Amino acid sequence: MDPVVVISILGGLILLLLIIGAPTKPLRFFGQAAVKILIGAIFLFFLNSFGNSFGIYVPINIATAAISGLLGLPGVVALVAIQTWII
Repeated sequence: MDPVVVISILGGLILLLLIIGAPTKPLRFFGQAAVKILIGAIFLFFLNSFGNSFGIYVPINIATAAISGLLGLPGVVALVAIQTWII
């Protein structure tokens, strides 16, 4: 697609959302989910940086970040247990 067409479509959608208004409930849900996944990735980053001296490493990807973000510290512990004993 031509970049001018893409920019025109995006500009039209933004203008439409400004005039009509965005549905707040779905946007709030996706925003909270994105923040939780980001927090999960930060949890895994600190786990990998501190756990490296103990031989603990959990790869950071969207699935592990979502598990650790949505479940919190129990999710991180579960990922470590899975990585240590199962895989």
